[in-house]
Amino acid sequence: MEEPYARIVADSRNEQGVRLTSMEVRFHRFVLSEFNTHRVFSRNSASSRAIPIAKQLSKLQDGLAIPLSWPTEKPGMQGGPELEPSAMTCAEKEWVSAADAAIEAVRKLQDLRVHKSVTNRLLEPFMWHTVVVTSTAWENFLLQRDSDLAQPEIRVVAQQMRKELDNSSPTDLVEGQWHLPYVRAEDRDAGLSVLDLVKVSAARCARTSYLTQDGSRDVEKDFLLYERLVSARPAHWSPLEHVATPWVENQMQHDIEFQDISGSSHTVRTVHLPRVGNLRGWRSLRTEVEAAQTAVTFK
Repeated sequence: MEEPYARIVADSRNEQGVRLTSMEVRFHRFVLSEFNTHRVFSRNSASSRAIPIAKQLSKLQDGLAIPLSWPTEKPGMQGGPELEPSAMTCAEKEWVSAADAAIEAVRKLQDLRVHKSVTNRLLEPFMWHTVVVTSTAWENFLLQRDSDLAQPEIRVVAQQMRKELDNSSPTDLVEGQWHLPYVRAEDRDAGLSVLDLVKVSAARCARTSYLTQDGSRDVEKDFLLYERLVSARPAHWSPLEHVATPWVENQMQHDIEFQDISGSSHTVRTVHLPRVGNLRGWRSLRTEVEAAQTAVTFK
């Protein structure tokens, strides 16, 4: 039976103490939109367009993503008191019945040879969702989502993410050393170059889209996937955002003054903001490769 979880897959700190953390997180698919409102995150998700229908159906057999609570209806975003136990049992049965109906419809669409990018959408309300997420700024997410006002299904995973951050000790890195999600000790001991490890890490972050992270690893397949990512037109840049090296200059270091609509003056402190990308004090592999490709394309 699947359930929400969070685990750190890389945790690093630059010379100025800016921490960069990558996590693999699983939560109810129906709160993905709330997760995606946090713009400081780099993320790659399991994709309904990429995962075969048969694999999605198999995962649903392992366990549906059933709501964690059944609040009563009332105006506003927060529900009222929980249903009585008997009504809660009926509500869960209705949820499972809706999932069964969706699965039946998917099988009929599958017989018609409708592509998975359409067919899988019917399954999304009942699915678990896996994301790899990387950031130097977790405070606002935790403030908003580990809250009594948050939907329980996102709060439970936010609490697990907070616990992971509190219990992990980041590795200190300097420029030229790399934050490498999903790279294991045996990969480092295999004689791979730094460039090879960087490519392997980016490819494994991309594999989250296909839910093929578990099981055996094949470095040669990682290399091939990396080349497909960067050579595609347009390139598939997002997996390269999780791989990064310290870049202490990459932060805004001045204040911006402005007058609001009422004429009051304000100062916005920008010390917490990056100058390039969304990782303060770090330079992502995307920044490096995209800059190189742009130089070639537009010189």
